[in-house]
Amino acid sequence: MAVIDLNADLGEGFGVWRLGDDDAMLGIVTSANVACGFHAGDPAGLLRVCRGAAARGVRIGAQVSYRDLAGFGRRFIDVDPADLTADVVYQIGALQAIARAAGSTVSYVKPHGALYNTIVTNPEQAAAVAEAVRLVDDTLPVLGMAGSAFFAAAERLNLTTVAEAFADRAYRSDGQLVSRREPGAVLHDPETIAQRVQDMVSCGRVTAVDGSPVQLRVESVCVHGDSPGAVQIATAVRDGLRAADIDVRAFC
Repeated sequence: MAVIDLNADLGEGFGVWRLGDDDAMLGIVTSANVACGFHAGDPAGLLRVCRGAAARGVRIGAQVSYRDLAGFGRRFIDVDPADLTADVVYQIGALQAIARAAGSTVSYVKPHGALYNTIVTNPEQAAAVAEAVRLVDDTLPVLGMAGSAFFAAAERLNLTTVAEAFADRAYRSDGQLVSRREPGAVLHDPETIAQRVQDMVSCGRVTAVDGSPVQLRVESVCVHGDSPGAVQIATAVRDGLRAADIDVRAFC
């Protein structure tokens, strides 16, 4: 039986402003990419999400990002690699303390937003993020895109890499994600997305926006918790995978 992890970005509210339904998503996913305060999230909210994850046996990942609250971490920042390493170390450490207070631990690291996309091709920033993980705990797996500069840097440091695919994002023919600025970059229909994920996991491929097939290595599938209808999409994806005899289980 094939096995796949299902992850979502959670803890992205701030103060009285809530984004997505974290409680509902924690009942569906197996891994939670929890914000670390740089692109979203406040300490009380992050503690609440980590407690919810611990109660449900959901793995907690540190979702590290550029220091960009105003832009939700979706704007590129030309940060010095040494500063980026320190920023990522800080974020992992902060969430590790919150996770421990909640009775759990940080089990992996996943970059967010513009940082995620940048380190697919930017070797300097990719190396900076990988070095940060090594400095904190070199047993922490990193979640990202197969074939990326980030994975190359992580593998040089003997970090464990976990290849991720996106349920609700469109792909380009080169295997990278379509920019959110372009029409059709985010998918919304639960049934279409669920079938797409089955193909990703079972066949290792996805159809790009130009109709060409793209080969994927998939060990974890992300459903964005901030998308409209995220709960319905995540439920359809999970149920579709199980219907296809694919075991939904955390990778760590």
